Order: sequence, then C-alpha cells, then structure tokens
Amino acid sequence: MLPSDVAPTLCDSPLTQHYSGVFSLHVPKKPTVPILIAAPHGGRDYPDAVAANFRSAVSRIRLEDRHVDTLALEVANQTGAAVLCAEAPRAMIDLNRAPDDVDWSMVIGGSPENTRHSYANRRARSGLGLVPRKLPGLGEIWKRPLQRAELDRRIDRIHRPYHEALAATLEQLRDNWGSALLLDLHSMPPFKPSQAGWSAPEVVIGDRFGSSCDGRISASALNYFGEHGRPVAHNRPYAGGYVLDRHGAPRRGIHAIQVEICRTTYLDSGLDRPSARLPGVARLIAGLVRTLASEVNDLILDNSFRQAAE
Repeated sequence: MLPSDVAPTLCDSPLTQHYSGVFSLHVPKKPTVPILIAAPHGGRDYPDAVAANFRSAVSRIRLEDRHVDTLALEVANQTGAAVLCAEAPRAMIDLNRAPDDVDWSMVIGGSPENTRHSYANRRARSGLGLVPRKLPGLGEIWKRPLQRAELDRRIDRIHRPYHEALAATLEQLRDNWGSALLLDLHSMPPFKPSQAGWSAPEVVIGDRFGSSCDGRISASALNYFGEHGRPVAHNRPYAGGYVLDRHGAPRRGIHAIQVEICRTTYLDSGLDRPSARLPGVARLIAGLVRTLASEVNDLILDNSFRQAAE
C-alpha cells in the first residue's frame, strides 16, 4: 500500500513527496493548469544488485527514456503543472506495463498457471514486459533470473505506489477543476528512413486510438506540433500502454495522452546527456501544456452548459 505520508492531497501549501527510489511528486500550491505531467520511464536510481546483474551497460541506456524526467521538471516549472517522475528505473519494473504482464520464464519461485499464456502477458513475450528480459540486437539483459519474492516486492513497493499516487493526483485535479489531463511524457529513439517511409516524426501522440481522452485534446496536440513545424504522428507506432489504459477515463473527466519525443531533439549526439537544445524543447512542450489546458477548460465549460441545460 502507498504510505500515508505519500498520499497526495491538494491543499493550501505545495505538495512535494519524495518516495525514495520510487518516485517524486510535486503539486503546486495552486496549480495553474489542470494537468499532471508524468515521466514513468525516466528513473535512474539503480540499486547496486540490479546494476551488477546487467550483462551489458548498453541495456541500461537503451531501456531508459534518457533524461525525460529533466524535461518534465522543466516543463512543470514553466507552466505550473503538477509533475510525477519515476526514480525506479524501467529495468527494475516497467510502470507502463500491467502488473501481470510478466515473462515467467525469467522468474524463479513459482508462476500462476492461469497467466502463463494469457493475453495479459502479451508484451512480456516480446521481451519487454513488467520486468524487461531482452532487447533487440542485444539479447538477454540479465546475468541471473529474478526471484519471485523480489518481483512481488517491486510490484508492492514501486509499481503499486506509483499508480496510486498518479490516480489520486488526477482525481483531485479533476475534483478541483472539473476535468484533468495526464500528459504521459516519453522519449523515443530516432526513426531510420527505411522504418518510416515518410518524414520521420519527431513526436508521436498516443491516445489508445481515441479511448483515453476526448478527441479534441489529441487533435489539438497534433495541430500544435504541426503548426510549429515538427513532424508528428498519431498512435503509430506508439499508441500508449498500461498507463493510459488504467488512468484515462474521459467519461469521468480524466483524460490521458502519451507524448513521445525523439531523443535527438534534446540529447547530445550519443543520446546520453542533455544538449543545448533541451531548453527549447521544454519551451515547446510547455506551449503544448498551455494549449491543452485551454482545451480542457473548454471541455469543462461544455460540460457545465450541458448540465445546466438538463
């Protein structure tokens, strides 16, 4: 369960919670936009035992959305949005996967028979489940398999608290504003020309093919990047994952989109460290946040008019 001192509440003072090694959450005293920016794949806090178990250090870099948390924090600073950044790395547990999306072949100590070949672990079979097992071009990630007790501990101490904090913050933003939007921020490797066959996108907007948010929100995001001369794609190849499935609930006034930013736009040539371009990309995304906040406010007004008419 989420410790009581971590549970987010919007109050008269800023909420800053640091759940060491798991996540950091900041909600301003008076949020100026009904938006929560989250970075579930930005964590870089590797316990020694996890770091020592990598077959190759390259796997560690490949799995991270490198410094996307730095980007998220800067956007939040510029816009007054709430921000939630994972500290636990994706290599330990992928916060954008369902807790039963497990490749049980890498786990010692028992697996539930009814999920071994279920729909739930579809991503695990590709090697990128709840705990990643292998990467294209690199193969197996780990020297040793994972103990079932350790898997359970990561779910209980990392995955569950993160999503409880995320859900509670969105609900309270919704309760205070009338609607809320989750902007789930990720970074993606650059497309190769042979992969794309068109002007390779720098940004991909995902909305689970229209199920995680009102269509006006995703349309506004697509128009925004187009107007700023940034090649943008919609749902392909990234439509969003477990985060949007779990938290996007437009009928309850909680909308969610995934924004994938190409790493070449804000990292150095080695795709390792922030470059001089990061502040400009932060300003670009901050503009998106303000644009989408206006869209959400319009939805709130529309809903108010409908309720008054009824």
